[in-house]
Amino acid sequence: MRYTDIAIVGGGLAGSTAAAMLGRAGIPAILIDPHATYLPDLRCEKLDGTEILRLRNAGLDRQILQATALDGEVWEARFGFVVAKKPSDQYGVKYDTLVNAMRAQIPSSIETFYTKVAEVATSDERQRVVLANGEEISARLIVLANGLSISLRHFLGLGRRVISECHSVTLGFDVEPIDRPALPFPALTYWSKRSSDRMAYLTLFPIGNTMRANLMVYRPMNDIWFHEFRENPEATMSAMMPGLDRMTGGFKVSGQIKIRPADLYVTENHRQAGVVVIGDAFATSCPAAGTGTDKVFTDVEQLCNVHIPRWLAPEGMDRTKIDMFYDDPVKTECDAASAAKAWHLRSLSLDNGLTWRARRWARFIVRLAEGLIRSAKKSRTPPPALPPPPQSPEGRLA
Repeated sequence: MRYTDIAIVGGGLAGSTAAAMLGRAGIPAILIDPHATYLPDLRCEKLDGTEILRLRNAGLDRQILQATALDGEVWEARFGFVVAKKPSDQYGVKYDTLVNAMRAQIPSSIETFYTKVAEVATSDERQRVVLANGEEISARLIVLANGLSISLRHFLGLGRRVISECHSVTLGFDVEPIDRPALPFPALTYWSKRSSDRMAYLTLFPIGNTMRANLMVYRPMNDIWFHEFRENPEATMSAMMPGLDRMTGGFKVSGQIKIRPADLYVTENHRQAGVVVIGDAFATSCPAAGTGTDKVFTDVEQLCNVHIPRWLAPEGMDRTKIDMFYDDPVKTECDAASAAKAWHLRSLSLDNGLTWRARRWARFIVRLAEGLIRSAKKSRTPPPALPPPPQSPEGRLA
């Protein structure tokens, strides 16, 4: 039997970040995950400035930034036209690269077991974790961070309520220019023109030396459109997005096209002694809304910085303590904002009521006005002064 304060089940972004933060705080913990290296997975592929700031405050930003590519500027297209070119602080990174970079920052004081968990049992005092190899761990608290996996839930009596099945679908692929070295923009976001296209937006952004594409759509997985896209992605995108060819020039889709549907669900019966559920294991977000990573970091930050240090001071790990995390106002506000944005973006993309059509036009007009103002200010900015010409020792121009 091994003894520790915290047993973290799951080594994705939530579990790895929790292990890194607890280790840096000197809190004994064990991380359990089947894979020594996190495998490729179509999930988060961008971080924004707010999320980088969270990592910087935790002292975890340096290695993460080394693995990312900053776009610096994004062109925004609506109704088939580029309406704005604005500064951007988004960093492109593959999800497995992000997780592995986070794992590299876990201190050696955190022991890691690369295996599955076969059984868990909880109580008001200590928790029992049985590994697939037969070893047992006794911990004061279990942090369940095993993402979309449904394993172990029957041991804990956890339920899963689906709020919106196949709420959105993400398509991830690489794009290459034809007959020239690069596309004409650092990054591009193309918003849907017609609600009948059942599309939220296309975003093109750099990851390393590759231009990556994430296309967000609202379609059932049996829609023949996905087959058409796989067969001829360039023609399918050109038909769906008028003017895209004009912005990009000739391009081709290269490599594998990955397609990932996302359900919106929440965990039920989670208020139990001895265990907390975080990240996607607790509740999913819509990838199109772009709130998932911030939700993960908020969960981990509040749990590891605020609650766990308080819980470990007195003995026991009863439900009264656990409730503090689920009722945390920072966490609940983040969860609510994530859910609201998921539904708002879907309605803005699909609904044809007068209100939503007016909102789409209002967004177009506002972004166009912002783009024109930004362009006018940029054109009025005087060029930097030239340095004086070099002179000879005698004072004459060289």
